Amino acid sequence: MKLQDILRQKSNELFVIRPHATLQDVVNALVKHNCGSLLVTDHRGELRGIITERDILRAAAKLNTPLEEHQVVDHMSVDLLVAQPDDKVTEAMGWMTEHRVRHLPITEAGKLVGMISIGDLVKAQHQQLSVENHYLKNYISG
Repeated sequence: MKLQDILRQKSNELFVIRPHATLQDVVNALVKHNCGSLLVTDHRGELRGIITERDILRAAAKLNTPLEEHQVVDHMSVDLLVAQPDDKVTEAMGWMTEHRVRHLPITEAGKLVGMISIGDLVKAQHQQLSVENHYLKNYISG
């Protein structure tokens, strides 16, 4: 199974925010979209980074001023692990585990085309194993 198979099952909507938005804007967007991260894109829609729930928690723990006074650009991750649609799910799971990330932007020819979470990968693997299990049980029972 490849990442493009998972992307086909997901909504095409990407949740993004601009680098100069405030951390309070991030919190509001995360709550609104019920998600754990936002991709940070510039005015051309090019991927510049990612900001996650954990980034917000770290910032809130060390800042002594309101989140409205701080910009995304100062707290986002910019050294991103990205994948391609034709990468295998098992490879992506390995990369995400090794690098301890829960969200993986997907790019194709340098263009942002989607994002996969570790939950998406676990769900896909579970579905695949359930199907295999069903066929093996039928094969064994004749």
